[in-house]
Amino acid sequence: MKQRVITGIVAGALFLGFVMLGGLWYNFFIFLMALIGFYEFIRMIGVPAFSGTAIIGYTGIIFLIFPDLLAELGLTLTLNQILWVLMILLLIATVTTKNKITVQTAALIFMGVVYVGIGFYYIAVTRQLPAGLFWTFLLLASIWGSDAGAYFVGRSFGKNKLWPMISPNKTIEGAIGGIVIAIIIALLFAGFSGGLLGFGRAVLIGLSASVIGQLGDLAQSAYKRVYGIKDSGTLLPGHGGILDRCDSWIFVFPFVHILMLLPY
Repeated sequence: MKQRVITGIVAGALFLGFVMLGGLWYNFFIFLMALIGFYEFIRMIGVPAFSGTAIIGYTGIIFLIFPDLLAELGLTLTLNQILWVLMILLLIATVTTKNKITVQTAALIFMGVVYVGIGFYYIAVTRQLPAGLFWTFLLLASIWGSDAGAYFVGRSFGKNKLWPMISPNKTIEGAIGGIVIAIIIALLFAGFSGGLLGFGRAVLIGLSASVIGQLGDLAQSAYKRVYGIKDSGTLLPGHGGILDRCDSWIFVFPFVHILMLLPY
């Protein structure tokens, strides 16, 4: 527990420092987190970390997070076009390797690029919005509040298992507690926003951060269970890897943008 607390404080302070900096430093830090997260995903599904197909995946991550790089190279591609090119390259890899890279592996790599790349793209984009620091802190605080609420309420009052086949320690009471805490945090942000965030929208954001964040956590628990691993990585002692810490983030940040819950 001591190691977990120390790692959490140090890693949290480092990340929040980059959030405060914003700009190029923040984007580069998010980019590194995405590459490490994809590395963890690749290792988990049994693909050599620096094989040809893995490099295709890393390249996809780069262009999903920094699509403007393509313009610098004289290419203007939409998100759909980037994803199509990535899919075609991975399918070609199944042909050139004579099915040593199976279509199932190609599909998993493709999913990993979308899962990690688009998730971290929206984490980076949120900070670039007008009042981006506010929106980033709002989402992070709501997610972290939901996690803490679910943990402490679940430990104190949890009796009914939420999804024992996937995550045996989670309870329905804990999940509800997480939702309540996330909404309260979002409402507090609204109260101190000077009119930037209305209370109705704050409720929707807090609800989304908790429900979608918990689903992101369950999704990662599900695929880790398939591969028989406890943690996605070992970068953060006591916490696991980047994907272990960011599983909720990479669900929540795209979700609130897609549903246009951030008023910009």
